[in-house]
Amino acid sequence: MIHLQSGGVYLHEGRLTPPGRGLPAPEEARAGTMTYGVLAAHNTADQTDALRLRFDAIASHDITYVGIIQTARASGLTAFPLPYVLTNCHNSLCAVGGTINEDDHRFGLSAAHRYGGEYVPAHMAVIHQYMRERYAGGGRMILASDSHTRYGPYGTLAIGEGGPELVKQLLNRTYDIARPEVVAVWLEGTPRPGVGPQDVALALIGATFPKGFVKNKILEFIGPGIAGLPMDFRNGIDVMTTETACLSTLWQTDERVAEELAHFGRAEDHRTLRPGALAYYDAAVRVDLGAVEPMIALPFHPSRTYPIREFRAHARALLRETAANAAEQWGLSAPPPLADKVCADGQVRVDQGVIVGCSGGLYQNIAAARAILSDVGTDNSAFALSVYPASQPMALALARDGILADLTALGATVRTAFCGPCFGAGDVPANGGLSVRHATRNFPNREGSKPGEGQNAFVALMDARSIAATARNGGLLTAATELPDPPAVSDGDAYVFDGAPYERRVYRGVGRPEPETSLIYGPNIADWPPLPPLPDALILTVAAALFDPVTTTDELIPSGETSSYRSNPYRLAEFTLSRKAPGYVALAKEILAREMRRREEAPDAPGLGSAVSALRPGDGSAREQAASCQRILGGVANIALEYATKRYRSNLINWGMLPLLWPDLDTRRLAVGDTVALPHIRAALLGDAEHVDALWTHGDVSETITLSFGPLTRQERDIILSGCLINYYAHEQ
Repeated sequence: MIHLQSGGVYLHEGRLTPPGRGLPAPEEARAGTMTYGVLAAHNTADQTDALRLRFDAIASHDITYVGIIQTARASGLTAFPLPYVLTNCHNSLCAVGGTINEDDHRFGLSAAHRYGGEYVPAHMAVIHQYMRERYAGGGRMILASDSHTRYGPYGTLAIGEGGPELVKQLLNRTYDIARPEVVAVWLEGTPRPGVGPQDVALALIGATFPKGFVKNKILEFIGPGIAGLPMDFRNGIDVMTTETACLSTLWQTDERVAEELAHFGRAEDHRTLRPGALAYYDAAVRVDLGAVEPMIALPFHPSRTYPIREFRAHARALLRETAANAAEQWGLSAPPPLADKVCADGQVRVDQGVIVGCSGGLYQNIAAARAILSDVGTDNSAFALSVYPASQPMALALARDGILADLTALGATVRTAFCGPCFGAGDVPANGGLSVRHATRNFPNREGSKPGEGQNAFVALMDARSIAATARNGGLLTAATELPDPPAVSDGDAYVFDGAPYERRVYRGVGRPEPETSLIYGPNIADWPPLPPLPDALILTVAAALFDPVTTTDELIPSGETSSYRSNPYRLAEFTLSRKAPGYVALAKEILAREMRRREEAPDAPGLGSAVSALRPGDGSAREQAASCQRILGGVANIALEYATKRYRSNLINWGMLPLLWPDLDTRRLAVGDTVALPHIRAALLGDAEHVDALWTHGDVSETITLSFGPLTRQERDIILSGCLINYYAHEQ
C-alpha cells in the first residue's frame, strides 16, 4: 500500500530510479523538480540554499487575524502590500457568550477597508476552500496562519505558519528558510469503490509521521495515479498532509485542474506543472491507490491508523489501550470505559458522525454520503450525523443538485461552512462519546470536552464514505467497501461553482486602502503588552515539564471555547497549559512578579523568566498563541529534545523566546522548579555561537550542561535579542 524509499531517487524517463551510472549529480538534477521552479520564482535572495521568499497572497481566519494586524500595526503597517484575505470560519459561534466574536469580525472588516484587504463574512467559507476557489493557481505561493494551508493540486506551494511570519510579509519582509528537501510521492493505481481521500491520507500519515520521514520537507505528488483522481479527491489528500509534518506540497497539474479553475472563472490562473525529464528527489513515497483500504485513525493522533477491518478485529484491546492513554494524559484515577463500545457480537457502536471542513466538507464527499444513505437513511437511535459544506457556493451547488435536500430528508443535519468541529467548538460529543469524523485532527480535547471537569470524549478520523456507511448501519462502525454497491471514485464529481454568494457578501478591497477608515475595537480586543529585550544573563525556572512523546499546540493553549479570547492576550494567557499543567499559569505569574521587582530593585542582576520543558513540543496548529501566551506570562524559553514542527519553533523565535535544545532531555529530565542559569546568553546570541553552557540546579545539586540553539539566522538572533518581532521592527525605524 505505502512504501518508503529513503536516500536519493531520480525521476528518469517517467520512472523512479535509484542513483546510478550515467545520471548527473543530485545538485544538477534538483532543478528538474516542480518545487525548484516555484521556489526560484519567489526567492529574492542571490542564492538557492538560503531562501528569502515573497508570497503571492496571504490569508488568516478569525482566531488569528486580529493579533496579526495588531502586531503589524505596532510595527509600522500603513497598507497591505499584497492580497490579504480575512476569513471568519473559526469564531463563528460564541461559546463564551457576549459580543466577543462579532466584535472581532467588525474589526476585521474595518481593517480590510483601512489597509486594503479582502473580508469573507462568517459562514461564507472555510479558509482553505475560499483560497482554493479564489486564489490558488499554477506556480503560485500562498502563506496562511493555519497549519492546514495546502493548495498543491492547483500547482500552488502553500505554507501554514504562525502569525508573525504573515506580519513579515505585510511589512515587505521575506520568509527566510533553508532550502527544504523534496520528497516524491508517487501515486499509481485507482482507488477501489468505497475508498475516499481520507483513507489515502490516513494511510500516508500512518506510514510517514511516526518515522519523521517527511518532516519539514516538501511533498511533490507525481505519477500515473493522479490522472484518475477528481479535484475533491486530490484536495482531500493534500490538506491532510499537514499531519505528516511536511512543510508543503506541490502536485503535477493536468486538464482536470484547468477545468476546475475555468469553472471558478479563473482559467488564466492555470499553469501546467510537471517535473522535468530528469529530476532528483531526496526520498520517495510510493502509494498504490488500489491497495488502500478504508482506514480509521484512533485517538489521539491522525497517525494512529488501522484499516477498519483490522481495527474491528482487535477493537476491544485497542479501545482499552486508548482509554489507558487518556487516563494517563488526563490524570484520571481509572480509564474511561471506552471498550464498552464493543458489542457482544464484536461490532463497534459509535455515537456521532461529522463530515466537515476543508478535508471532509467537499462536494464529492457529501454527494457520496447521500448516495450511500439514499435508500435507507439514518434512524432515531443515539447516533447523529452532521454535514458542513465547505463554502456557500459549494452548498449552493449541493442544494441545486438536490443533495442537501435528500440528506436532510434522510436524517442528517446540514450546517453552514464552519471549522468548529475540527477544534472543539461544535458537535461536542456527550461524555464518554465516540465520534467518527471526516475532519483534520483528533488530538486530545479537540472535540471540545473538558477532562478537568470530568468530561471525556473521543474522536476517530474516517472518510465520509465509511461515516455514511456507519450512519446507514445505525451507528455500527462500517467500512464503505462492505456495502453491496459502494460509490466509485468519480461518483458525484460534478461541482458547478457559482460565485454569486461571494459577489454579494465578500468585501474586496485589495489594492484600495482607505486610510481614513478607523479600526473598530470591541471590549475584548487588546494591544500586546510591552515585552523586554533579552538581558545579558538569565535564570530560567522550569514552570512546566511535559514528557509525552509529542506535545501538541492544543495542549499548550487549548482550542475550543478559549478561541473566543484570541484577541485579548491577557485573558487568553490564563488558559495556557490549563489542560496539561494546571499549575503553570500561577507559577509563571509568580516568576514574572519576581522579575518585575528585579527590574526595579536590581536592574544589573540576571533576568528571571519561566521556561517550558517538553520532549517534542509544537505538533499541530500554527496558532502563534501557543508561544505568545507563554511570553505574556514571562516565558523566555522552551527546552526540548526537538521541536515537532518548524512553525512552532518560528513562533517561539518571533515572540522573543529561546528555542533551546538539550539532547539528554529524554533521559535526564528537567522538573518543575528546576533552574537553568545562562550567564552569558546575550553575548552568545550577539555572536554566532551554536551552543551555550548552562548551570542546571535540581534540588541541592547543580551541574553544567550544554544547550544548543539549533539553526538560527542573524535576523532570528536579533529578534530574540530585541525581545519580540514588534521590538525588532521598532528598532529598525
